[in-house]
Amino acid sequence: MTIDTTHFRCQIEDGIATLRLDRPDRKNPLTFDSYAELRDWFRALPYRDDVKAVVFGSNGGNFCSGGDVHDIIGPLTKMTMKELLAFTRMTGDLVKAMIHCGVPVIAAADGVCVGAGAIVAMASDLRIATPDTKAAFLFTRVGLAGCDMGACAMLPRIIGQGRAAELLYTGRAMSADEGSAWGFWNKVVDADALEAEAQAMARRIADGPNFGHMMTKTMLNQEWSMSLDQAIEAEAQAQAICMQTEDFTRAYNAFVAKEKPVFQGD
Repeated sequence: MTIDTTHFRCQIEDGIATLRLDRPDRKNPLTFDSYAELRDWFRALPYRDDVKAVVFGSNGGNFCSGGDVHDIIGPLTKMTMKELLAFTRMTGDLVKAMIHCGVPVIAAADGVCVGAGAIVAMASDLRIATPDTKAAFLFTRVGLAGCDMGACAMLPRIIGQGRAAELLYTGRAMSADEGSAWGFWNKVVDADALEAEAQAMARRIADGPNFGHMMTKTMLNQEWSMSLDQAIEAEAQAQAICMQTEDFTRAYNAFVAKEKPVFQGD
């Protein structure tokens, strides 16, 4: 089922939403409007029950080339401080919306994955690349700081402080092999297998205990700011809540019957 969106493509099939930026001739840059529409789409996700996993895919051999030079970078040079802060808060709100959407997000990145495109991949829960994928946090190369859209908080947690510092200071591209070895990419597959691999991963997640997945995503993000004692207590409460779900009972009954459980998300 194709969903009516203006600035990106969205299809929802059997619990999996597949998103793609839709300007392949420009390597899929983001614009003011696409930022805002993506932010609003992810913000609305916790309130719908037809999406169990999201694949943020590539289009035309590339993932995303970051903010459009003509539609975003040029206008930004003429804005007031108030207008600039409104923009940077909006872009950060896209990352917040992805983090708090309650649904696992898989980035399937081919080719160019730079600037805000690299941030979208970073903000996803799982990331798959191809051998030709080059991820770069380009912000210093256009005279800005590397601390954009949560990069200084999130990237070190994924690949380590020193590696993140190098990428954020220099803006250089991280190869697929580097990203795989450093833990940024969960998997690297051939380009012709990228879509199928991402969909298979999404299918496995969508078929799982969706309420449990929501709790897992919530804890993965909330526990960044907790002490170890607080985290253990928060997980105890979360797990106790999950033990009251019908999916937990279904899993037990299926185990007793030596069958595979069929989860329903309640």
